[in-house]
Amino acid sequence: MRIQYNARSDLLYIRLDDQKRQVMNRRLSEDIVLDMGEGDQIVGIEILDASKHVNLGNLLPVEYEAVTPAGK
Repeated sequence: MRIQYNARSDLLYIRLDDQKRQVMNRRLSEDIVLDMGEGDQIVGIEILDASKHVNLGNLLPVEYEAVTPAGK
């Protein structure tokens, strides 16, 4: 499992496996999207506005994605 958080977009992504596969997106709510693989297996979970829904300090280890503004 891998957890990535992008502070700039406040997006949290939880990948449940490392296999490359095609996925379909299934929106559960305005802020939660599931990546569904074959057989309706959940492959990943995307949480928009993550800081409003999750205590980010309790998620360890977290792989932070470095995003730099254009031109810098």
